[in-house]
Amino acid sequence: MADNTLPAFHTIDVTELLPQQPPFVMVDALLSYDERTTSCRLLVRDDNLFCDDGLLSASGLIENVAQTCAARLGFINKYILKCGVQVGYIGAIRNFTIHRQPRVGEVLVTTIHVEENVMGMTLATARVEVGGECMAETEIKIALAQ
Repeated sequence: MADNTLPAFHTIDVTELLPQQPPFVMVDALLSYDERTTSCRLLVRDDNLFCDDGLLSASGLIENVAQTCAARLGFINKYILKCGVQVGYIGAIRNFTIHRQPRVGEVLVTTIHVEENVMGMTLATARVEVGGECMAETEIKIALAQ
């Protein structure tokens, strides 16, 4: 009988789930996963490629959301489907709103909620928070490479 037990999230090396590799990794850990919702954590460090003057840029927030989507897909591929990491591309960003730029030293918790999956495209809503305060919200469409 096959072992279908999923690992505890804190034991997973998130870089094994992502096509991106340092220094371009924008998530530190997978916090939760279910069929519709996934959350990841990121400590904003001063050496982050997307930080300027102690603040995480809009591009950094978008990349963090996209990599949360990638971590979700990587988890599915590695632990559920038992296959390799797939590359995805941002197909669209809609209704992107920044309420406040995160500062160096703050810990982001980014949560995506999958609205639909159709023919290799995933449409999700995303929310980036620091200590329960909303930093940014958006809708993202991810297309998978064949």
